[in-house]
Amino acid sequence: MQEIHDAPLAPLTTFRLGGPADRLITATTDAEVIAAVRAADDSGTPLLVIGGGSNLVIGDKGFAGTALRIATTGFDLDGTGLELAAGEVWTEAVARTVGAGLAGIECLAGIPGSAGATPIQNVGAYGQEVSSTITEVVAYDRATRETVTLAGADCGFSYRHSRFKAAPERHVVLRVRFALEDADGLSAPLKYAETARALGVEPGDRVPLDAARETVLKLRAGKGMVLDPEDHDTWSAGSFFTNPILTDAEFAAFHARVSERLGTDAVPPAYPAGEGRTKTSAAWLIDKAGFTKGYGTGPARISTKHTLALTNRGKATTEDLLALAREVVAGVRDAFGVTLVNEPVTVGVSL
Repeated sequence: MQEIHDAPLAPLTTFRLGGPADRLITATTDAEVIAAVRAADDSGTPLLVIGGGSNLVIGDKGFAGTALRIATTGFDLDGTGLELAAGEVWTEAVARTVGAGLAGIECLAGIPGSAGATPIQNVGAYGQEVSSTITEVVAYDRATRETVTLAGADCGFSYRHSRFKAAPERHVVLRVRFALEDADGLSAPLKYAETARALGVEPGDRVPLDAARETVLKLRAGKGMVLDPEDHDTWSAGSFFTNPILTDAEFAAFHARVSERLGTDAVPPAYPAGEGRTKTSAAWLIDKAGFTKGYGTGPARISTKHTLALTNRGKATTEDLLALAREVVAGVRDAFGVTLVNEPVTVGVSL
């Protein structure tokens, strides 16, 4: 278990932003993770758990406490069952399942971060969410000081949410188990229209696994959503805001604002999100409020490839990023009466 004092945290995040931690511990086994968490809890030291750093905004002052980087490894396939250690690199794990001919997470290719973070955020993209394949999550429970195994049905999964995100101080994810599908080399039925169009098929069709994965990677790369050290459009946390889910009354008021601002022919995106609720597009809201691709003149700007990504152009500070985020939130609220919510976890700062 490696330990560094006054440790830079910016290199551990995809934003490349944030100040140092008092202490950084890198754990490579579950036992080391648990020991580090227990030591912090016993001493009353604030604890920051870091996986791939792809969903993290750390303040410029850093973190006054112990940062725990989970670097555990483990990829175990048993038939169609998959167990991943929390520190496994997610993109590599997806590639290996596709190589093994198993479907279920192929459209989650290219998402940066670690496997242990996927249930926390209920990671999803291009018509798939991990909640549809997760069977169990093994975690250290800081309240009971025990290792527990939670069934997928008990994880409280919803859109970009889970029980782990609702109570972030309670559990530290150690392992994630999935039930995949052997469909003779074919993908799961495609649910996302953009993916189906790119593949020349209809939603609901299956395609070769490699084709599904490669197509998603190309779509993501075109939006700056695949990490590239040379491309500042990828110095981001991917989608910075979640898609708003509105009640019927809220959506009606929103629709009225759209008609007033953009004309009666304007039709905002609308997707069913449960009884009496509709999901709309944060990217559409941002664009129509006047924050187009590449918006900004400072070191933090909107991506030139996707309006939903806020980026560090190389010399930004966290405050630069937050100033841009606040400007976007205020502009969308003023234009459409909808308040955007940040998707990344903030440490020592807030919008």
